[in-house]
Amino acid sequence: MAIKTVGVVGTGLIGASWTGLFLAHGLRVLVADPAPGAAEKLAKYLETIWPTLAQLGPGLASGASLANYEFVGTSLGERFAEVDFVQENAPEKQQLKTTVVGEIDAKTRPDVIIASSSSGIPSSQFVSECRVNPARVLIGHPFNPPHLMPLVEVVPHPGTDTAKTEEAMAFYRSLGKKPVHLRKEVPGFVANRLQAVVCNEAYSLVTRGVLSAEDLDLCMTSSLGPRWAVTGPLVSNAMGGGGGAEGFRHFIEHLGPAFDSWLEDIRANRFQSTKESLDLLMARVDEALSTSDAGALEARRDRLLVQMLRLLSES
Repeated sequence: MAIKTVGVVGTGLIGASWTGLFLAHGLRVLVADPAPGAAEKLAKYLETIWPTLAQLGPGLASGASLANYEFVGTSLGERFAEVDFVQENAPEKQQLKTTVVGEIDAKTRPDVIIASSSSGIPSSQFVSECRVNPARVLIGHPFNPPHLMPLVEVVPHPGTDTAKTEEAMAFYRSLGKKPVHLRKEVPGFVANRLQAVVCNEAYSLVTRGVLSAEDLDLCMTSSLGPRWAVTGPLVSNAMGGGGGAEGFRHFIEHLGPAFDSWLEDIRANRFQSTKESLDLLMARVDEALSTSDAGALEARRDRLLVQMLRLLSES
């Protein structure tokens, strides 16, 4: 089925970013969000990111325009009948998603894929109110911001139709994304689980006074960040051991015992989200950000991400 009209439910940071991406690829987008001022915030955000979208990949598709979206209101309601694909972006609350996805299932055509941007709740936990066709519900979890970051984690629940998973993968590829099919549901999916492990250790190091918040970020942006952007952790390990499968084996055998020792210390000093530790972390991060302009940081991030992604796509 050709996808020409997308329904976007929820226009927070993720939903707004998805909307921009869909528009940049020449799609018509129907949008709904019950939050006060959502329509105005979305319009302003789309105006801000449109020049960046024009610089990505092949640029804007023929016919792409900010005029191709309509903010319908608090809900798409009967307008759900017009959409060929739904990207749901409701807050990360299981019962709320159950209600929202149930409504979408009741009002869309039975063949329309319902993809949730859920950050960590598997779709099997919020399809209980889908009476029409729960087999077309799956996770389409992007990495923030979706209009820039290539990854989309596509996670079916045990009852998802395999054909719908394949259709979702193909659709995301058509948007220039790099979808990854997760064959099992795990809380947090993959990228966020990796992020959680790294961030927990980062929080621990900063609150223990091992280094400043600014230097912690520098450690990532000056080492693992660029390295993993090119090869990822597993290939990087293999190359660190001399290359190839034997290189990976050598790396694990050589550094495995040291990793085990470090992990014991990491577990012993794992960051705990107590009020005291959170207050200390906030204070140290606030200090690092005290002279920064949030808008300027976002603009710099987007500009450099576009340049980096362009280089990676050409290599």
